Amino acid sequence: MASRVVDQQQARGMAVAGVGVKPQKKNAVADGRNRKPLGEIGNQQLVRGIEIKPNRPITSDCRNFRAQLLANAQAAAANENNKKQVCVTVNELVAVKRDEAPKPVQKKVVNIKLKPKEIIEISPDTEEGLIEKAKHEKKKEGASKKKAAPTLTSVLTARSKAACGLTNKPKEVIVDIDAKDAGNDLAAVEYVEDMYKFYKLVENENRPHDYMDSQPEINENMRAILMDWLVVVHSKFELSPETFYLTTNVIDRFLSVKTVPRRELQLVGISAMLIASKYEEIWPPQVDDFVSLSDNAYSNVQILVMEKMILGKLEWTLTVPTLYVFLVRFIKAAIPDEQMENLVYFLAELGMMHYGMLMYCPSMVAASAVYAAKCTLNKSPAWCDTLKLHTGFSESQLIDCSKVLVSLHAKAAKNKLQGVFKKYLSSERGAVALLSPAKVLLPPAKASGGSS
Repeated sequence: MASRVVDQQQARGMAVAGVGVKPQKKNAVADGRNRKPLGEIGNQQLVRGIEIKPNRPITSDCRNFRAQLLANAQAAAANENNKKQVCVTVNELVAVKRDEAPKPVQKKVVNIKLKPKEIIEISPDTEEGLIEKAKHEKKKEGASKKKAAPTLTSVLTARSKAACGLTNKPKEVIVDIDAKDAGNDLAAVEYVEDMYKFYKLVENENRPHDYMDSQPEINENMRAILMDWLVVVHSKFELSPETFYLTTNVIDRFLSVKTVPRRELQLVGISAMLIASKYEEIWPPQVDDFVSLSDNAYSNVQILVMEKMILGKLEWTLTVPTLYVFLVRFIKAAIPDEQMENLVYFLAELGMMHYGMLMYCPSMVAASAVYAAKCTLNKSPAWCDTLKLHTGFSESQLIDCSKVLVSLHAKAAKNKLQGVFKKYLSSERGAVALLSPAKVLLPPAKASGGSS
């Protein structure tokens, strides 16, 4: 053993002294080409757990080298442990992020629910949810009990309304008055509503204004006499109703813009009926027929000259919504029988005889005639939602005009001008002129009067 130590010291001393002899490297540690002899040093026993006993004595150099290898092995092991911990930490963070990523979305969805009711529905199994749900149900029960229990004020109000006949009635059903004419092309069901909206808009454009003050030789009585005579002429010629209503419109519009002497007033009426007949009739009467009916008071030339003058003053405007246009529609909305229909026309023509009715627009006169006829025949209800829809007037708006028509009805039997009264006295028109006027629309003093 001593000799081996000396030999190693001599070899080491030679290297230090700078002798050119190079020591032999038995284990080839410095080359780094063959790492296998490192296992004999003992640096593997810590890494792999294999204990290897050296077969030679351990010197100070070996101890230093072994310490260095151990330090390197420990450093390598520490680095590997650090890498493993980093990988585990990263994987755990990724897993945690994957698990926790949807959680904020769920919280947002829950937080969006503003009402506590919806939150209770989402988590009904939790204690807080059950408590909130129980409170909510108690509130509902309390509210229902409060609603179910009527107060003394509400009971008294209901009784007073019932006593006065003001109980809430169900809404009336609006009748489709054009349903029966769906297959009739002449009824123009698709356009009739738009047509009457247009009539209502333009009815005031061609209305005659108050003209008696501008007519020095004509008064209201003369006009009534002319209208009464034209009723007879219209019946003899058997003309359509549209012709008579247009004739009256043409006369009043012409007298509104032209001063006419008394001797030509009948000539104006004849020419106006000739114009209306040409406009409305398929076979209008000839001029000679009007000459003979006027007992040759006017010649053919005079009639034609007056016809030209009237058309010039009216600017050839003959397509106007007359009273008859509205009567046809409003009577249809009333769903009448034959008696009621004749009575409406009777009241409307009585109104045409009266000059004071010019203050009302044609649609109001037509609606008032329907309302007065229903009151005369005691039809209930006197005014309904269907009539209100199609006429555009409420019951209160028609009271004044209806009272005027009913008062004319009350005086018709004793009036000197019997043209309209005799026309509706015939059995063909149901003898509606003999009906008693509506007492509810007459003053108390005159309510007992009238024909029966």
